[in-house]
Amino acid sequence: MKPGKFAAGGAGKFYEEPVDAYLPQNGNRGYRVSRYELELTYKVPSNRLAGKASITANATEVRAKFAFDLSPALTVSKVTVNGARPAKYTHQHGKLTLTPAQKIPAGGALSVTVQYAGTPSPIRSIWGEVGWEELTEGAIVASQPNGAASWFPCDDHPSSKASYQISITTDSPYYALANGTLLRKQTRASHTTWVYEQSEPMATYLTTVQIGPYERRRVPSDQVATPMHAVLPQRLRTRFEHDFARQPEMMDTFVRLFGPYPFADYTVLVTDDDLEIPVEAQGISVFGANHCDGRRGSERLVAHELAHQWFGNSLTLRSWRDIWLHEGFACYAEWLWSENSGGPSAQEIATQAHLNLGLLPQDLLLGDPGPDLMFDDRVYKRGALTLHALRQALGDGPFFDLLRQWTARYRHSNVTTEEFTDLAAHFTDAPLRPLWDAWLWNKILP
Repeated sequence: MKPGKFAAGGAGKFYEEPVDAYLPQNGNRGYRVSRYELELTYKVPSNRLAGKASITANATEVRAKFAFDLSPALTVSKVTVNGARPAKYTHQHGKLTLTPAQKIPAGGALSVTVQYAGTPSPIRSIWGEVGWEELTEGAIVASQPNGAASWFPCDDHPSSKASYQISITTDSPYYALANGTLLRKQTRASHTTWVYEQSEPMATYLTTVQIGPYERRRVPSDQVATPMHAVLPQRLRTRFEHDFARQPEMMDTFVRLFGPYPFADYTVLVTDDDLEIPVEAQGISVFGANHCDGRRGSERLVAHELAHQWFGNSLTLRSWRDIWLHEGFACYAEWLWSENSGGPSAQEIATQAHLNLGLLPQDLLLGDPGPDLMFDDRVYKRGALTLHALRQALGDGPFFDLLRQWTARYRHSNVTTEEFTDLAAHFTDAPLRPLWDAWLWNKILP
């Protein structure tokens, strides 16, 4: 069966080829989104969300129905398609399916508005719970890989990048942060509305809202051009200033190694709650209070999340099988930061990482790890080792030229492993196929 075609199923149902085999329930066919405009109202005490999503898209083929991903925890109250009520819409099994009153030609405008409300909750998956989550005082959104539908209707796949405007109205004591530039902030009585514009294309899972008892401050960063900010509880300010003190130097190092920072600014948010792991979003990294320990105990994670702004946020994988293009690169950035800041060299770290991986099961195929293993730590470490092996094969000059060319050529785009390996071939006369076969397409550790 060709992708995108319907096949008859049991009990009158229809089956459509998944957009991505790793997440067969996510992503949709038949249209391409260019913009989301989200108007959200969130009541912190009751964890109640009301929203209006205006979605601008173009149909890529003629079809009777169009579907969007949306959690069943949210109830849809009104839908329009191109300004009119649809002939029909249903919201079942995490899909909002619309039947336009008039057929839309291929290339035709698809303008959809959805009004909805409910008590948002994370989406359960084999990787844990992802999406909108209530904090002790506020909310956090961590959507990788399929949690965006927990708070707005979307085409929830990383190949579907779009611009965003996000408006959040919440209780006035709280700070609300979203991706992009703050356009305006308006307080009326006991509520404040924050409006953000994210003009660079962004994948749905990188879209975020963070709400809590925070204050915002500028991070002194005279040596770098990129504005840097911190959003955090006042009680953590002293520890943050110590633990994240080298972040401007880190930014300067990565700009030199990877090329220009891809967004207008960079914000680190620290929640008042502890978090198991930090969270990346476009232009934003989110850490827990436990990551401010006063001893710089999480500095490698600070480097990891910053590197994701290049590898994951600007350059976003086209399918989840290529997850090493995100995590392997961000892990290697940790090693590069260590090497450039007076710590162990990348060679020293790689030697130890190779020893450690050799003691673990040899059942992971880095180029296609499968959904169960896509966030396995071996993807991170083996991905970083692959880059170190490539660096040794090319030499430092060509290797870092390759990284800068990679981030420049595919800036704000989707990427594949094949595009990276093809580009790398231009930086050496020696064949690289044996290296790729050994590291990406063989389970046994080279």
